[in-house]
Amino acid sequence: MTKKLENLHTLLTGAAGGIGLAVAQRYLEEGAFVSVADIGSQASMGLTELMAQYPNRLIYIPTNVTLSSDIDRLISQASEQFGPIHALFNNAAIFDMAPLLESDEAMYDKIFAVNVKGAFFVMQKVLAHMVKNNIQGSVVNMASQAGRRGEALVSHYCASKAAVISYTQSAALAMAPHKIRVNGISPGVIATPMWKNVDALFAKYENLPIGEKKIRVGQAVPLGYMGDPSDICGAAVFLASKDASYITAQTLNVDGGNVMS
Repeated sequence: MTKKLENLHTLLTGAAGGIGLAVAQRYLEEGAFVSVADIGSQASMGLTELMAQYPNRLIYIPTNVTLSSDIDRLISQASEQFGPIHALFNNAAIFDMAPLLESDEAMYDKIFAVNVKGAFFVMQKVLAHMVKNNIQGSVVNMASQAGRRGEALVSHYCASKAAVISYTQSAALAMAPHKIRVNGISPGVIATPMWKNVDALFAKYENLPIGEKKIRVGQAVPLGYMGDPSDICGAAVFLASKDASYITAQTLNVDGGNVMS
């Protein structure tokens, strides 16, 4: 079977678990060299297991995406290890929520620092690296169905992911002359470890039993169930590969039918 990312150097942020870890594994299976980043000083258990399986094609670089110096160091160390970066999976993000009238400045600053500022400057600096090295590469930004519409309890997170969709479009137009493609993925409800926190917050603000919100949102998906992190991998490989060579400025819904566009 042809490996769609054979010998490409891919960089992934937010890769300690959930979607990022699943995509990192799939990129490795598709033949890529993979540099992964997350906030922890040490690689997660899942990444440690992957590094044991792929010792010559996977490295972990601790990175705080809200710090410009960390992003510069990430790109420098990754390129020193595996050469110029061909594809970015821009995934680092955090979640929080509260009723609109209770959403304070601290929550706003925290969410936008990672989900918007961090995502933008990782993208910008990787794009500059691609232009400098004459790489006709690909960027895949992780948005969310939350970026397609507002939600009463999730205003800051929804706005942050709407910003990701907008930046994806702007960057795609800016990079088109360089033949660098910039696209996004908009997942629906995905059963990641983060959902334990999400479910607890909904239980608090909607007066639900623990676990009830997760059941309800899964049942509400047209396909009838919550997605798995592995359900994002096909789109992540496709958009990073030559199969998507004429696709840019798009954000692909991978959500079981929740959003129709």
